[in-house]
Amino acid sequence: MKFVIKLGGASLENPVTLRGSTQAIVDLVRNGHQVAVVHGGGAALTRTLAQLGKQSEFIAGLRITDAETRDAALMVLAGRVNKQLVAAIGKHGQAAVGLSGGDGLVFRARKKRTAPDLGFVGEIASSDPRWLLAIWQMGAIPVLSSVALGFDGEYYNVNADEMAAACAMTCHADVLVFLTDVPGVRGADGEVMRWLTLKQIPELTRTAVVSGGMLPKLGACREALLGGVQRVRIFPADSAALLPDICSARTPQGTEVMVA
Repeated sequence: MKFVIKLGGASLENPVTLRGSTQAIVDLVRNGHQVAVVHGGGAALTRTLAQLGKQSEFIAGLRITDAETRDAALMVLAGRVNKQLVAAIGKHGQAAVGLSGGDGLVFRARKKRTAPDLGFVGEIASSDPRWLLAIWQMGAIPVLSSVALGFDGEYYNVNADEMAAACAMTCHADVLVFLTDVPGVRGADGEVMRWLTLKQIPELTRTAVVSGGMLPKLGACREALLGGVQRVRIFPADSAALLPDICSARTPQGTEVMVA
């Protein structure tokens, strides 16, 4: 089977969680699956921007990105965070190849049209999976940072959840998993929802039951499911050891997002 795993939050910031997450990813590969990893790194980028004297601002979970912030995103996401994740996978004896969305023109972006304007924030306009397939054929794991090259020659900061959904669709993945630092999607009663249908999402959004970074995540879940991905799960990173069993057993952790 083909898996796309999106890593963010505690998966990248906490050494113990990162070790557990990467071990689970490697276990999937050793069980015969093809795995691609897409990562964010928002906390690391926010820290770097603060060191540069820039305050981070967000609208609906998306970072306002001027040219200086975009350049910092390239340095942090496609540089340090990407290579640290490649190294973390390598510690388990598994080869991984780090890429940005612009490498090999795997993903092309266009400017996301919003009001107010978010600057150099992009959305995926097209994709070419040949480099990802080539890495898989060599027995390695592609590790993608969430920046992509626009048709105008500019790099754009792309929400990592949206990048993961685009990756899953272009690779015809069977499973898309978002490893997060929360236990799943919480309903109005505060309890984690084991199952969530696309029809329920607008009401959760309208009533602000979900907000912030969960908004683009649920949007990405929707795009992936409508784009042909069979299973989409929002999964707590501290339970990543259960990933190899996610399709063979009914694991209670996280939220399964379904078409209906």
